[in-house]
Amino acid sequence: MSVKVALVTGASRGIGRGIAQELSKTHQIIATYRGNREAAESLRAGTGAEIIQSDISSAADREALVQFAKDKFGRIDLLVNNAGIAPRERNDILAATPESFDELINTNLKGPHFLTQAVANMMLTQGSGRIVFVTSISAFTSSTNRADYCISKAGLSMSAQTFAARLAPEGILVFEIQPGIIRTDMISKVESIYDEKIANGLLPQRRMGETSDISKAVRSIADGHLDYCAGQRLNVDGGFHMRTL
Repeated sequence: MSVKVALVTGASRGIGRGIAQELSKTHQIIATYRGNREAAESLRAGTGAEIIQSDISSAADREALVQFAKDKFGRIDLLVNNAGIAPRERNDILAATPESFDELINTNLKGPHFLTQAVANMMLTQGSGRIVFVTSISAFTSSTNRADYCISKAGLSMSAQTFAARLAPEGILVFEIQPGIIRTDMISKVESIYDEKIANGLLPQRRMGETSDISKAVRSIADGHLDYCAGQRLNVDGGFHMRTL
């Protein structure tokens, strides 16, 4: 078989970029971006990735993305659902708007859910494949000033579990990675606040996560090291998920 193909959404920056760079060592990358073409072009220059402008919340864009993979490579061996957005404004749950809720649900939950549906059917035809959902500790940790984000990630976590249950008997393996506090531009405005909380004991491992921590987890999945772990949730969070007294 020719080189394996990995589709990584939201790959122009942050966690997605790190994942695409790591996977490019062994895979042909199809990388999506929504608005930052310059960053996407620099990713292509460094990895040879095919870059596709795509709004994952758009059904037409999702269809075009899958069709591109079919026409260009005839297969997708690994799907990494990474694309996601934070709320434009952090509003208290008592003042948050339906517009913000709809935007986050459509982008962070509905988009990857139905992209996975399309790619899963493609993988069933080819007889193999792996799928990774990048969710968040916000899937189980409430933040009252960004409830829409937390709800979208909680839903995405359940999407991962239901696809894992449906596809495992077919030999398609689905995994969830729950990143903790990762140093990216998404948290740049509040990075100093997180640094202080970490120094004061928020995380058992007293450091902020890096994008490489996530890409290493994806690497383990891509290389088949977790192939008897269908539906596994990987907590890449410095131990945040542990409950201690």
